[in-house]
Amino acid sequence: MNNYFITGTGTGVGKTIVASILTEALNADYWKPVQCGNLENTDKQIVRGLVSNSKSVFHKETFLLKTPVSPHLAASIEGVEINLNNIEIPYASNNIVIEGAGGLMVPINTKGDLMLDLIKKLRTDIILVSQNYLGSINHTLLTVSALNVANIKIAGIVFNGDENSETEKYILNYTSLPCLGKIRKEESLNKEIIIKYAKSFNINLLN
Repeated sequence: MNNYFITGTGTGVGKTIVASILTEALNADYWKPVQCGNLENTDKQIVRGLVSNSKSVFHKETFLLKTPVSPHLAASIEGVEINLNNIEIPYASNNIVIEGAGGLMVPINTKGDLMLDLIKKLRTDIILVSQNYLGSINHTLLTVSALNVANIKIAGIVFNGDENSETEKYILNYTSLPCLGKIRKEESLNKEIIIKYAKSFNINLLN
């Protein structure tokens, strides 16, 4: 089985949408290790509401924190200790799509562990979400560089937002990474939209 960790160039770049599409496309399970804030409508609940297949299992978060800030601060405020040793991929007989929180350098705890350290521990391939905005080339290349330095395999990039063909072309040429799919701005999201993108994604590029 192959597990994929979805990270992004920052917060709010579309990781949850991409997680929904890939969970649908791969008939995979879904897991978000650390959820901060919005406990009445968590990312797991959003993904579950957008996925149509009956095979996917939506695994319980390891840490569920109510404060909508970075994990290290939310845990500190709520008197919780986030220890990487306590975060293990759930047992499953299926592929698992794992969604991170924020970007690579988001602190997980006050000991200095970052989201990057969690990725290293879980030993999964990365799917990188790059949103098209001014500065996205810089943020995307920095993220790819950090993953390369850490010897973490990147399975591919997903572009989100209004199309910018020159930016996308430059990123792909510079990194030599495959494009797994592109998501354009949608007025609303529903199961039909997710199915549409699931059919369009190049999941054949995933091992």
